[in-house]
Amino acid sequence: MQVSREWQEYKCLASGDGEKLERWGNVVLRRPDPQIIWEQSGDKVWNSWDGWYHRSNKGGGSWEFKKKLPDSWKIHYKDLTFKVSPTNFKHTGIFPEQAVNWDYVMDKIRTSGRDDFRVLNLFAYTGCASMAASKAGATEVVHVDASKGMVEWAKENRDLSGLTDKKIRFIVDDVIKFLEREKRRGRTYHGIIMDPPSYGRGPNGEVWKLEDNLQELLLKSREVLDKDFSFLLINSYTTGVSPTSLNNILKLTFEGTKVETGEIGLPIEENDLVLPCGIYGRVTKD
Repeated sequence: MQVSREWQEYKCLASGDGEKLERWGNVVLRRPDPQIIWEQSGDKVWNSWDGWYHRSNKGGGSWEFKKKLPDSWKIHYKDLTFKVSPTNFKHTGIFPEQAVNWDYVMDKIRTSGRDDFRVLNLFAYTGCASMAASKAGATEVVHVDASKGMVEWAKENRDLSGLTDKKIRFIVDDVIKFLEREKRRGRTYHGIIMDPPSYGRGPNGEVWKLEDNLQELLLKSREVLDKDFSFLLINSYTTGVSPTSLNNILKLTFEGTKVETGEIGLPIEENDLVLPCGIYGRVTKD
């Protein structure tokens, strides 16, 4: 398991009974997490929350705040800066466990020896991985997401991380259609990052379902990988897709490459547990 242990301004403080308590800078948030099937401690730390997301039995949920919080605030990871904001669907704009993926991407770019490193980030959300790639020296980053709002958030993260002078292209589009156009253009990339959702819809109502569309996504991504590519990185939170299943489909799709898969997670401060937070797959040439 790859565990994100290098955060300074984020901590998972406690966990139990389907919830986690997290510190985001100076703000403590309490949020649900379906992976947490163990009991909650009786520690008073659970009462230290500033914001608590309550699930509704009708679906969705809402925040309860002890005090008025700013609409957003900043958090740092190494030399990157990101915007944090509690959304009405419980997320904050950052998945902190993904830091192990950002580190991987930055290391691959910095040690590549290339002076032209093109990165494609698909289902790119608020762009933390896009900014990591750019900060590490990618000469071009193409950031693709179907949500205009998330792309605008990513632009804020670009500005916060001091990357306004870097070549980062922000594109609101359906990922499959974008990949098809890139193939026709003859465009290739040395690194591809993707975090496909379990289910979603594109900007024109296109339906996405991981189990049905993953093979197509990987095949079309393969078509725009440069012959001298460095990596393809995939992350998934889809329940029921195991690291072994992901390993199998990657090996069959990218024959002759090295494939590594596993879990990613976060350390829990109150004890020696690790919170499981999804799976990853890495494809490299060697």
